[in-house]
Amino acid sequence: MGAGKTTVGRILARRLGKRFVDSDHEIEARTGASIPWIFEIEGEPSFRRREAEMIRELTAQSGIVLATGGGAILNPDNRAYLKQRGIVIYLRASVDSILQRTSHDKNRPLLQTANPRERLEELTAQREPLYREIADLVIDTGKPNVNTMVHAILQQLGALGARKRRAQRMRKHSGKNMSDAMQATEANQLQRLDVALGERSYPILIGENIYSDPDLLAPYVNGQQAVIVSNTTVAPLYLQGLQQALEGMGKQVHSVILPDGEAYKDWPHLMQIFDAMLGAQCERKATLLALGGGVVGDMTGFAAACYMRGVPFIQIPTTLLAQVDSSVGGKTGINHPMGKNMLGAFYQPRLVLADTATLASLPQRELSAGLAEVIKYGAVLDAAFFDWLEQNIDALLQRDVDAMTYAILRSCQIKADVVARDEREGGLRAVLNFGHTFGHAIEAGLGYGVWLHGEAVGCGMVLAADLSCRLGKIDQASAQRVRALVAAAGLPTRAPDLGADWLKWMMVDKKNEGGAIKFILMQELGRPWIGSVPDEALQATLSACSQAVG
Repeated sequence: MGAGKTTVGRILARRLGKRFVDSDHEIEARTGASIPWIFEIEGEPSFRRREAEMIRELTAQSGIVLATGGGAILNPDNRAYLKQRGIVIYLRASVDSILQRTSHDKNRPLLQTANPRERLEELTAQREPLYREIADLVIDTGKPNVNTMVHAILQQLGALGARKRRAQRMRKHSGKNMSDAMQATEANQLQRLDVALGERSYPILIGENIYSDPDLLAPYVNGQQAVIVSNTTVAPLYLQGLQQALEGMGKQVHSVILPDGEAYKDWPHLMQIFDAMLGAQCERKATLLALGGGVVGDMTGFAAACYMRGVPFIQIPTTLLAQVDSSVGGKTGINHPMGKNMLGAFYQPRLVLADTATLASLPQRELSAGLAEVIKYGAVLDAAFFDWLEQNIDALLQRDVDAMTYAILRSCQIKADVVARDEREGGLRAVLNFGHTFGHAIEAGLGYGVWLHGEAVGCGMVLAADLSCRLGKIDQASAQRVRALVAAAGLPTRAPDLGADWLKWMMVDKKNEGGAIKFILMQELGRPWIGSVPDEALQATLSACSQAVG
């Protein structure tokens, strides 16, 4: 509810030359009664029966754009009719957005409660899996305006048609001998959402076996030159497939293979990218493609921001951490011996391709490190998602495709919403650094690469939750839930004892102001708090949550 289905549906119908129908409006027209009246006099079960009859009738028609009520998918027959008879577009909105849009609307019976936020969170937890089950397209509603949203839908409808045509070609040419990879690509349901930044907006595409899909790449590689940046671990697995796809599009392809690891995220290795581009006489329309984890993505983005004062680049993240965090939002940069990510730029990619199939080759330790960033989103921005993670952590560790796809999608949705409202970390975006103040100190104090970034962040979240509890912002049970989920993900919950160096490294943080350390903490699960803290509380947390190194 409140996602804008009626408004978007009318415009979409006009653009497609179809008739618009709203199932709720049809029910009101035929009964002569309003939806709130039906709920009050007849009850919700009676309304749902009328709704099911209406959807069965309307989905049998052709040439229409149908907007359903938000609860229509609760009926399995409705879900079947919608999925089998049409293309289902799910307009996803955050609880905060829905509250803002419906705060003065008295025509929504399910929100006429003392605590509409709590009710919306309950409805989201109940309905979200069903929306995902039947949706062909997922559209994030946090865009600048309705026309931008409709444009995104039309683009996705075009991409969906292209994928179906490609599948038909594969069946025609391959027949019964079609490879497993082709079958997986054909069957895969591509998920898409957009980071809404005006003229710098870009899509995030999530699916299996998509990293070298020419239909998905072609609209975003406009020049004749393409430079792939990868590392010694990822290149042997995926470089050839991507290179062949680009060459098949008629591109001149060059590659830069960097050593693997956080220790190489520095100026000398950044220069290797510049050297290769200059050596190949790359022009301003050359496209950089980051094929790898967070280090490769950060360095490629920084190189793209600097080369000829800016060339286009594409993120193709191959680790979970990069897919849910570092590839999204435009933060690029390298480390300095005195601080992590202290040199860099905000520079947005043209496209993010998150291929879940690449996670099959990810070591278990790297998978756990990525889950730290996933947990972060739930801990400070989405309590319902945190609940879901507690229930599904085993499935994620076992790399269940459906669970992993949803975790990536939801994480990207949360981050995209924050980035759209605060691209350059002027305020709100700082909440995405929950656990990072402690985590960056651990990484720098031990030496980059000793702990993985996600391991340090996971442990940092445990410290941040403990500190939140000591300040009376959350209860002990909430702090324990954070610790338990971090541990269940296979991440460390005890920090190395850095002694006096804790403050030294925490002071080197871009969020700090006026010489004071600025912490991202919790005021309850799903809600962040930002500010400075008393030294005695900080020291108590460091003492309680640290252990001797060695």
